[in-house]
Amino acid sequence: MPLWLRDYSWRQTDAAVYLSLPLRGVRATPANIFCTDQYLKVSVPPFLFEAVLYAPIDDTNSTAKIGNGIIFFTLYKKEMAMWDSLMIENANKEKLQCLRENAVLKAHEKAKEEAEAKKVTKQEHKKYALEATMKLEEAERKRIEDLKEQERQKVTRELELWKKQQTDIERQKRLQREEELHQEVEQLKERKNEKVNKFRIPNEGTSKTRVKPTKGPGSDNMFSENLKEEQLPAPRSTGTIKINFTSRVFPTALRESRVAEEEVWLRKQAEARRTINADLSELEDLKEEEKNPDWLKDKGNKMFATGNYLAAVNAYNLAVRLNNKLPVLYLNRAACHLKLRNLHKAIEDSSKALELLTPPVPDNENARVKAYVRRGTAFCQLELYAEGLQDYEAALKIDPKNKIIEKDAEKIRHIIQGTLQDS
Repeated sequence: MPLWLRDYSWRQTDAAVYLSLPLRGVRATPANIFCTDQYLKVSVPPFLFEAVLYAPIDDTNSTAKIGNGIIFFTLYKKEMAMWDSLMIENANKEKLQCLRENAVLKAHEKAKEEAEAKKVTKQEHKKYALEATMKLEEAERKRIEDLKEQERQKVTRELELWKKQQTDIERQKRLQREEELHQEVEQLKERKNEKVNKFRIPNEGTSKTRVKPTKGPGSDNMFSENLKEEQLPAPRSTGTIKINFTSRVFPTALRESRVAEEEVWLRKQAEARRTINADLSELEDLKEEEKNPDWLKDKGNKMFATGNYLAAVNAYNLAVRLNNKLPVLYLNRAACHLKLRNLHKAIEDSSKALELLTPPVPDNENARVKAYVRRGTAFCQLELYAEGLQDYEAALKIDPKNKIIEKDAEKIRHIIQGTLQDS
């Protein structure tokens, strides 16, 4: 015989009913829950819970969370109103039996409709898959045809280029042969003139033979080249043009930046890099690399990546003792404390990082966003949702396009307003 569950608690708003049903010593699954618009049944042997609800609910959007031996129901009302009780009281057995049968009948009809809808959806998916396959095949066929056409055009161009090259070679050979023939003719003319001048009788009063100058190949070109050289102007005097650029350390343009704040931030960073605490007598046994804050920071990052959060905290602690002016050390240690549930320490480290991340400049925007989010997360885990929301909104002011932070901030607002169950 089943044991009826009478130990339950419930509360309501105008829009929803929240029902908490404890199950001691047994494990429930979604298969143990049956719910329609006005009937709720939980059967987990040997326990049984049955309720004919006071008014209809939206069983499609209502939810049930199972965990830690408790089933928590969120039942959304179809009509905005306050119920006098959770269940219909003083209902006779016949009415209850009729409600049960109607609920089972509705469940069967709903299951049948869902099966039909799934069948239609499956057929549509098959049709869509077939159409998509046909489109892919058509696209692949077109791609192959395009490749063939490209190869055909490429071969045609190469053939035309080869024909052109052969034509050019033939023309060059013909011109070269004509040039050689012309040179041979000129040489023959010169030899003939030399023979004629050698046997010519000289004139009286002169001992020299006047020889008519011959016009050799390229003489006109040589003359024109000399004329051109005489007409060219003198070269310019050499000189050096010096160009100075404004050095920019930050990625923002100079007109959009705040130079004074950026210079203060760079000076603080440089001073922080040079700062090493003098009182390190108790750390003399450390290795040389273990006295370097940057090396310790990298070691802590590797430990954090492997999930060894305690070792990462130890590395960051030693780095802070060596240099307590670097905001990244506090920022990374805050992340470790969040993983270890050291929430107050995470808040302290995030606040210290924000204190060091001044003045606010574009170069430290990402670090300030991380600091606000980590401190806000710690506040929310301590159920200080108002303080957490302030930090998330501060992070959104710096990075307004971050959808993840915007979504988390909206969840916190719902928790504060009571429209979302705390998780």
